[in-house]
Parts: sequence; C-alpha cells; structure tokens
Amino acid sequence: MTISVDDALDRFQPQLPLGVALSGGADSSALLTGCAQRWPGQVIALHVNHGLQAAAPQFEAACQTLCSSLNVPLRVARVNAGHAPGQSPEDAARIARYTALASLAGDVTGSGHIVHIAVAQHADDQVESLLLALSRGAGPAGLAAMPAHWERMGLHWHRPFLGVAAADIRHWLRQRSISWVEDPTNADPGFTRNRIRADLLPPLEVCFPHFRDTFARAAQHSAAASELLAELADIDLLSVLDPTFDVPQIKALQSLSAPRQANVLRHWLKTRFVTTPSTAQLEALLIQISACTTRGHDIDIRVGSGFVRREGAVLRWYNSTL
Repeated sequence: MTISVDDALDRFQPQLPLGVALSGGADSSALLTGCAQRWPGQVIALHVNHGLQAAAPQFEAACQTLCSSLNVPLRVARVNAGHAPGQSPEDAARIARYTALASLAGDVTGSGHIVHIAVAQHADDQVESLLLALSRGAGPAGLAAMPAHWERMGLHWHRPFLGVAAADIRHWLRQRSISWVEDPTNADPGFTRNRIRADLLPPLEVCFPHFRDTFARAAQHSAAASELLAELADIDLLSVLDPTFDVPQIKALQSLSAPRQANVLRHWLKTRFVTTPSTAQLEALLIQISACTTRGHDIDIRVGSGFVRREGAVLRWYNSTL
C-alpha cells in the first residue's frame, strides 16, 4: 500500500550526514524538510542548476529560502546539461544531475563525509517509469523501474518517497504552509511523462484505485526476476568463456537454450563493454550462432555500439570506432 510522508521518513534509516537532492519543487522540498526535522544539523541540501529553462534562478532562490528557514547548508552546482547528437535531452540532464550531485557530496567539508544521498521520486514517478518501460517493450530489468536504493559512483542513493503518492506529498506541504516552485515544463505535453501524468493516471485512478500499489508490486517482481537472470548469466558466462582469452566459445553457447544464450550474451556485453544490444540485434546474433556449424561460417554483426565477430571458435566484440 502507498504510505504517508511521515511513515516513509520513519522507515528511512540512512547513514549520516545525509545529502538531499533539492530542486525547489514540491517533492524535494518535502524530503528536505522532513529529513532536516528528523536529523537536525546532519542534513546538507544539494542543488543542481541545469540552466535549461528561464525558471532556473527562481528554483535556486527557492532552495536558498527553504534552506535558510530550516538552517540547512546548501551546496549548488551549475552544469551544462546539453545533449549530444542521438542522446535525449532527458538522459543528458539526468546524467549531468547525478554526476553533479556526486561531486557536491564530495565537496562538502566540515560536516563529515557524505556517503548517502536521498532523491525525491515518488509512487507516481514509479508508475510513469513502468508505463514508459512497457511502451518500449522492456524486459524484466526495465520493468523493475526505479529501485528504492542503489549504489553508484561510490555513493548510496535512496528514494524514501517511492511508496508515497504525489498528491499526499503536496497535502503534507500545505498542512505545514511550506511553499514550493512548480516546474513550468510539467505542463508541456511534448514530454511523454507529462502526457502519462495528465492523460493516463486519472483514468487509471478511476478504474484501478490501488494501481500505485499493484504497479509497485509488478516492478518488485520484475526486479526479482532480473536479479535471478543476472545470477544465471554469471553461472552461464563462466561455463562458456574460453579460459585463455576470456571470450565466449561458440560450441559452449550452442549447448545452451536460445533464451539462456540471449541472457548470457546480453550480460557479457553489458558487464564487459557497457553496451546493450537491441532485441533485433540479439535475435540476429542468435540465428548466426545457431547456423555456425562449419569453419567457414562468418559472423560479423552490429550489436550495441560495436560489432560481434567470429574468430575461430570464439566470439569477440569490437567497438565501432576501432
């Protein structure tokens, strides 16, 4: 079941001092306020100014006002979140934001070393992530949506509000007369998440009043399935790797079922080369592996950001720039 803001904060047990990502919007304002009240003197606000919209100075000013009222130190990073060719603006901004937050955590002095950072995504954000993953035909890893806790860049990241509905966060703020800044881009239908929020969530609420809970369970089941697939891939990868060159052997791959071949190849490419094949690329590769019964059968196929090629009895991956 979705829980209240206070219940979520009561369950949250981070290592202190705690960094809180603060945008100036409702969700992060509630998160900072609740954490600062629970751990006075042990919370530091981290604000990233992307400079992508005219309201950026207003957000930064709102953060300064809130932090002053709570007696919480504020650290600000100004970043260039422009996107590269072929990269979505949302992905570029997200990467820049988390990199900047990690840098701000490392820059803090005099208040202890920050190892834990809280961010304010909530239950509605989780639903939106799951629906986006479904629309893209994602597998278990994508359908797991957002984790409540993960490790990255040597830090522990937390989403304490992942079980709290967006409306409940705003109600909590209004009860305490705490103001926030509304992001003007939230009303822009050009963003898919905004269309989901405006056009899909209201009818879901009518048809399935507990959809936030059931969607969260679906994401948890997908996360568990994804972990099991990763564990199986680790086992299979050990069994198919050439012990000398640390690359997959074709005959060993052919001894596995097609789903296990796909699972272990996806895992190999992700863990060794940080590249992810599309479904079509992986299916084409499996067909080539199955047909590889003679010495003369060649494999040279685009996979992820590079190429998988046959070299004798094994497969190798080459970056497309090589």
